[in-house]
Amino acid sequence: MAGFEDIREHMEVIGADGVHVGTVDGIEGDRIKLTKKDSGMGSHEGHHHYISRGLVADVEGDKVRLSANADVAVTFEEEGQG
Repeated sequence: MAGFEDIREHMEVIGADGVHVGTVDGIEGDRIKLTKKDSGMGSHEGHHHYISRGLVADVEGDKVRLSANADVAVTFEEEGQG
């Protein structure tokens, strides 16, 4: 079982239910920064989103699996500008 320190750019982030949440753009402190292309529509479009280290359940191969289902994990994302 790999840990947070094994997360790399371009890995897929999936919920506990296996649903795509986003793609890793990088790590900033204790958060995963997702690429802008996974930012959604409307007011979310063009913004990076972040997922807290606390939501990471496992890193397996090229996937980061979260401890919450995708629809719940998205509500925990912390939005940032830039």
